[in-house]
Amino acid sequence: MSAPTARDLETVAAQLGREPRGVLAIAYRTPDGVPAVVKTAPRLPDGTPFPTLYYLTDPRLTAEASRQESAGVMREMTDRLAADPELAAAYGAAHRSYLAERDEIESLGTDFTGGGMPDRVKCLHVLIAHALAKGPGVNPLGDEAVALAADNGLRGSAIPAEWPRYAELRGGER
Repeated sequence: MSAPTARDLETVAAQLGREPRGVLAIAYRTPDGVPAVVKTAPRLPDGTPFPTLYYLTDPRLTAEASRQESAGVMREMTDRLAADPELAAAYGAAHRSYLAERDEIESLGTDFTGGGMPDRVKCLHVLIAHALAKGPGVNPLGDEAVALAADNGLRGSAIPAEWPRYAELRGGER
């Protein structure tokens, strides 16, 4: 995590197609050095609440998150949450960690963290951003979505080469 430079903010603006708002830090840079996840203030400069602490900006990653969402990955993950108490507990812990980190900056008076946490999967963009910002082992479903993205051609460019493979995370399943 690093303070954003003027160049970083220019890059993020180009990625988003608009000026970024409330950026506190570059939370993740791709192996090729590009800002890809920003850490955002819980309140934007105009006072608007913004509960999404980690925001995905790299177009390669945002396109992959959208592709996964269209392919039904969220539905499959949500079904697994309902059937797997261990997965649900780990996902709940990711939610609590995200909320605590955001509340350290400023409490919004809500337990909404984004991405559907802790009960469902609603947005893979948020889960991928969280997983990349924190590294493997914090958000199990974010980790899986990142691994799918890596396995889909982004390993070594947008995602670290050493990121766990999807089959490893799922115990050999594909």
